[in-house]
Amino acid sequence: MESFSSKDMAMQAQKKILSHMANKSVVHMFIDDTSSEILDELYRVSKEYSGNRSEAQKVVKDLIKIAVKIGVLFRHNRFSPEELSLAQDFKKKLHQGAMTAISFYEVEFTFDKTVMSEILTGCRDLLLKLVNSQLTPKSHGRIKHVFNHYSDPKLLTQLYNPDGPFKSNLTKICTGLNRLLEEGTL
Repeated sequence: MESFSSKDMAMQAQKKILSHMANKSVVHMFIDDTSSEILDELYRVSKEYSGNRSEAQKVVKDLIKIAVKIGVLFRHNRFSPEELSLAQDFKKKLHQGAMTAISFYEVEFTFDKTVMSEILTGCRDLLLKLVNSQLTPKSHGRIKHVFNHYSDPKLLTQLYNPDGPFKSNLTKICTGLNRLLEEGTL
């Protein structure tokens, strides 16, 4: 017998449509203002660091697509109990990363690129396990692209350089992360 589910079809259509609509106006429908401001700063850092506007746009667009797709999966209750446990582990690791990023920012000369890079790499690995059976290899590539980009020790070192060009970006990123933590969003 042919297995057809309109619910599955609707979810696939939502994921497909939303992945093609990852632009600023659509982002505001799914992502709060604080998160949007953080994404804008991450884009600016990526653009300045890489010197490549299209690469910076691609990294942030990949980040948005992944966030939206995972949101769709959660909304449709597509994760097993084991996957939900992985999601909790990911959330804890992301929370740890935000706290660490803020701490490194607030206490000068405490930044450790290895620690920050390992936290981001750990987030990547947990997220890949979470969506292993839910998303396509192309989406897995997007996850790797985003986390590999932002866990680059050279990028992190420049970002946390107190005399570097990204000081104001880091201030805005950490202010936004603080706000998300206070609101319980992160």
